[in-house]
Amino acid sequence: MTIGGSSIADELATIAPWADRAPRITSAERAARLDKARALTEAAGADALLIGAGASLRYFAGIPWGPTERLVALLLPVKGQPILICPRFEQGSLDAAVEIDADLRLWEEDESPYALVADAVGGKLLLEPQLPYGMATGLASTGLELGDGASVIDACRMIKSPAEIALLAQAKAMTLDVQRRAARIIQPGIAASTVIRFIDEAHRAIGSSGSYFCAVQFGRATAFPHGIPGDQLLEEDQLVLIDTGCQVEGYHSDITRTYAFGNVGDEARAIWDIEHEAQAAAFAAVQPGIPCEAIDTAARVVLEKAGLGPDYRLPGLPHRTGHGIGLSIHEPAYLVRGDRTPLAPGMCFSNEPMIVVPDRFGIRLEDHFHVTETGAAWFTEPQPSIDRPFG
Repeated sequence: MTIGGSSIADELATIAPWADRAPRITSAERAARLDKARALTEAAGADALLIGAGASLRYFAGIPWGPTERLVALLLPVKGQPILICPRFEQGSLDAAVEIDADLRLWEEDESPYALVADAVGGKLLLEPQLPYGMATGLASTGLELGDGASVIDACRMIKSPAEIALLAQAKAMTLDVQRRAARIIQPGIAASTVIRFIDEAHRAIGSSGSYFCAVQFGRATAFPHGIPGDQLLEEDQLVLIDTGCQVEGYHSDITRTYAFGNVGDEARAIWDIEHEAQAAAFAAVQPGIPCEAIDTAARVVLEKAGLGPDYRLPGLPHRTGHGIGLSIHEPAYLVRGDRTPLAPGMCFSNEPMIVVPDRFGIRLEDHFHVTETGAAWFTEPQPSIDRPFG
């Protein structure tokens, strides 16, 4: 049995830490990333690129720090050694985290980190797109010429290496196993919060740091893409929607399953079948060189033929078909009308053309794929049927 029939204790007792772990990103790969970013920065007519704390700092320097009000950043000149800007009191923590050779420039609490950056830059500085506005204005106050570094960052991070794809594959395989176990513990009266706690514990037991996020929705709540406030208790004859993910070395999973707990009615089953067809059509449309928006179009054609939509009208698909994924759970490029970024081997995306029937129910099937030389390859196999969440 794939839905129900087990217990939280039994499932947790049978989870073993993931054995076949993907290798970490090597120093050589990080060096190649820095070289590519330098070349792109120079081609953009700039002298340096500034990367603040967050996913891009981890990508280039291996530092897994989130942004705060203090500037922690990698300054990458087109010529010369990378420079790390950091509060002096954080030096010990930084030394333990950094995975590249870099010159360290430290600032005290009563000093300006922006002056340190200005002193090290001889001309135009590109800023990564996630740098907070307040930090950008602080840099501008020094008289630096600033530019948008999004094209540099995106060109590096959108194309995943084989090592990155292996880390993503592990994260997604781990979450799929956790999803399978979550389906086995559900029973009438179980609270959504109980399932969420189980999924976090299972993610930890299997070898991640826990759930990066988790949404568990029953019945009417499935009609809201990100749920509604309050806890829920599962009833017979309701849809179950679980959307969750974890991280492996910072690389994300993000998998959704929607299935029947009992008799959910013919309409829900028919909509599930349309959703399944739309997800398959989006996958089949993938080819290197075509624009991202074409994948969104392929899914919507299926929906419109079934009388749903058009565009974002409901009943139908209220959001994009998919998003890029890597060190950020949502990152460029996007499978949405207007994003004309050409697909290229190594790009990784979610495929989730959710169908919403307003205030009644929603069906979201979400798996991920990476673009290959000839089309696309799934990270996880799609759900077989509304009654069988897993193959």
